[in-house]
Amino acid sequence: MGLLDAKVVLVNGGSQGVGAAIARAAVREGAQVAVTGRRQEPGEALVAELAAVGGKAMFVRADLADAEQAKASVAEVIEAFGQVDCLVNSAGLTSRGTLLDTTPELFDQHIAINLKAPFFAMQAAVADMLGRRAPGTVVNIITSSAHGGQPFLAPYVAAKAGLVGLTRNAAHAHRFDRIRINGLNIGWTATEGEDATQKAFHGAGDDWREEAAARLPMGKLGQPDEIADFVVFLLSDRSGVVTGSVIDWDQNVLGGLD
Repeated sequence: MGLLDAKVVLVNGGSQGVGAAIARAAVREGAQVAVTGRRQEPGEALVAELAAVGGKAMFVRADLADAEQAKASVAEVIEAFGQVDCLVNSAGLTSRGTLLDTTPELFDQHIAINLKAPFFAMQAAVADMLGRRAPGTVVNIITSSAHGGQPFLAPYVAAKAGLVGLTRNAAHAHRFDRIRINGLNIGWTATEGEDATQKAFHGAGDDWREEAAARLPMGKLGQPDEIADFVVFLLSDRSGVVTGSVIDWDQNVLGGLD
């Protein structure tokens, strides 16, 4: 039996990067999987890929910046699969801004994607779990930058730090409902989105991954499939009673000094 055998897993922001890796790992462990995203083509391509290996999957097109669409995506999965047992909030906006140059519009964009969308997706998923009197699990993909981060990530850090607090608050509120809610503070990770960000905001060349890896303790950036395996563990019963934990999944040690 797989770790998620017969579970329904919803991965928000799951059509590429870390979210797509989590969807693949969840199918491998026996889950039925739904992924959300704004772009139809990569979402449908992922679903076709999962179906080709025997997985049952669906794509829900949704702009998670709209809280109503975030909630509606949960409802659509429940209508198709009957329930949501596990929710992963992996969508993220990483556009740059400092304290001095961030506009109210940019700030609102970060809050909408990085905090508001997870809030209302959790609201809808937890309501389903409670309505069925069933246990469930949630994993929020956060960031090691939530501890403070770089100056050019001010609105991103503000929103993601809020998600840290929300994760712990919701976990405390629903611990007696047997709904476990945890977070993962991931470090620098090799994804399609990070590639676009490095080139758009930092003038990086095609070899930026190799240059970055050479400077990192483990000699590589974080890998989406490694994160996915960890998330599947947190979603599954194998992680026991753990709830309200926000785990640093990174190769740099907070507070360590040379």
